[in-house]
Amino acid sequence: MRQESVLSEEHLDTPDLAAQIRELRELISELTRRVYRLEQTLGVERPSIPSTPPTPHPIPAAAPPTVPGVRETPARPAIPVAAPRAAPTENDLESRIGSHWLNRIGIAAVLIGVSYFLKFAFENNWIGPAGRVTIGLLAGIAVVVWSERFRSRGYRAFSYSLKAVGIGVLYLSLWAAFQVYNLIPGGAAFLAMLAVTAATGFMAFTQDAEILAAFALAGGFSTPALLSTGQNREVALFSYVALLDVACLALVAIRPWRRLLGLSFLGTLLLYLGWYSSFYDRRQIEPTVAFATLFFILFAIAPLLAREPQEASGFSAAFLFVLAFLNAGAYFLQIYVMFEEIGVSQTAWFALALAALYILLSQYAGLKYRDTPIGERLRLLHLALAVGFITIAIPIRLDAHWITVGWFVEAAVLLWVADRIVSDLLNVFAIGALALGVIRLLVFDNFHSTRLVFNARMGTHALAIAVLGAVAWFASRRGDETGHTAAVFAVVALNLLALIALSREVADYYSQQMVGLQPGRGPWNSSRWAELRSIEISRDFTYSALWMAYGAMLMIVGFWRRLASVRWQALVLIAATILKVFVYDVSQLDRVYRILSFVVLGVLLLAISFVYQRDWLKLSSDKADTLPRIPGE
Repeated sequence: MRQESVLSEEHLDTPDLAAQIRELRELISELTRRVYRLEQTLGVERPSIPSTPPTPHPIPAAAPPTVPGVRETPARPAIPVAAPRAAPTENDLESRIGSHWLNRIGIAAVLIGVSYFLKFAFENNWIGPAGRVTIGLLAGIAVVVWSERFRSRGYRAFSYSLKAVGIGVLYLSLWAAFQVYNLIPGGAAFLAMLAVTAATGFMAFTQDAEILAAFALAGGFSTPALLSTGQNREVALFSYVALLDVACLALVAIRPWRRLLGLSFLGTLLLYLGWYSSFYDRRQIEPTVAFATLFFILFAIAPLLAREPQEASGFSAAFLFVLAFLNAGAYFLQIYVMFEEIGVSQTAWFALALAALYILLSQYAGLKYRDTPIGERLRLLHLALAVGFITIAIPIRLDAHWITVGWFVEAAVLLWVADRIVSDLLNVFAIGALALGVIRLLVFDNFHSTRLVFNARMGTHALAIAVLGAVAWFASRRGDETGHTAAVFAVVALNLLALIALSREVADYYSQQMVGLQPGRGPWNSSRWAELRSIEISRDFTYSALWMAYGAMLMIVGFWRRLASVRWQALVLIAATILKVFVYDVSQLDRVYRILSFVVLGVLLLAISFVYQRDWLKLSSDKADTLPRIPGE
């Protein structure tokens, strides 16, 4: 009986033990929530822990022996520990105002108060010039050292704000010691500022802080302006700037701090422009070009050497592209402005040299960043810059219609290269160069030739027609819808250009006949007027005959090659000819030419209609327009 009583008591105490364990778990959960809230309030970083605390293993209770007559009580399920409530996010408005803006406003308020006190002390001569500079230097160093205490406790943003204040005070104190009070020579002030810049850069590297590196660059590029004496020291200035650029390039090659390149480029450009506007003359062209070329090379290779961030973003890639474009443009403009007084031919050679350099950089980018999106973009960007400089060099080096010829040749070469390496980008550039040449040929070029057909204008038109034919050829070989559309547009442009060229030859032929009959050239009489009118009528009829003949030729080619696009061009041209004959020729041409115009036009239309009605080529069975067939296929 005694043993049975003890077992019964132990069994009855089991629910109390489970309740105690449950209360202990709830107490631990509540303590965990409180500690988490305290850490968030104090800004202490927590070690990364699983979002759901592991469920403690239940304490196995000794199973009571089975006693006859005693009913077993079922064990209660384990109650899970409640997870702590999620703390407010750090980036909400309240947290940002409290942790960022209030500390900055507080720093500004303290600095303003101290500056008012120092101003009051200076005005009353409580502190002399040396004391003022000493206070500034000691205060700057103290703020920088003091900021490390906050950084060690996890307040990185607040620490960097204090460092910015301390570094700024150091630069201003050294500036005042040299420029305002003349306490130290310029060399000593420069070395002291250089030491501040180097120390800031060292802190940025050791603390892995990009913002400190930006402070160092900003101070470094501000040093020449702060210590300027109004004297021309080109070699010293640009050697120092080049040293800063090399240091920046080394940093971005080690750390993924690409944005520093923009700050370095801006500082270099501003100092260069400031010096150029104040001191440059033609006698300094050689060292100036040498330094400009050095800066250009540094920033040209920077996108290829910059370390890619672990999480590369679209903004990071776009930043490199903008930097490469601005660097190329700024350098070429500098060279163009400096060589404008000497001769433009040298500038053209510079443009070609830049094109060659960017072709090499394009190849290097393709090899270094192989099979990566940013590598392909950099390769295409450098290739685009190379083509752009070639396009610019042509009008700089050549004159008159030779500029147009140069663009046409460039378009032909780009088409050939694009077909060999299968590059849509080069095809776009080829079409762009071709468009520039056609616009110049039709709008700007002036040809004065007494020879018909075999002259410079007809030769230039023939070159443009040949390039358009090459566009149609290469586009038709693609075998897709884009290639088909490009081929059709190229053939249309080809025919329009050929018709314009032939019409211009007709105009020149009759203009030469009318030269001696124009008013003001010798005595004017009715016979001369009649002769002039006869030449004008013949010219107008020749236009109609030319257009009808060209339309008939297009129709024949369209039927022969079974090309609906060519037949449609023929129909449009014939429609324009019909409009001219019925509207203009009826009222302007002489009776004989009028009869010939209508008869020839009527016969041509009847012939075309008969071919369509008979359907000799079985065009009705064509389901779609076929592409121009390539001989040999």
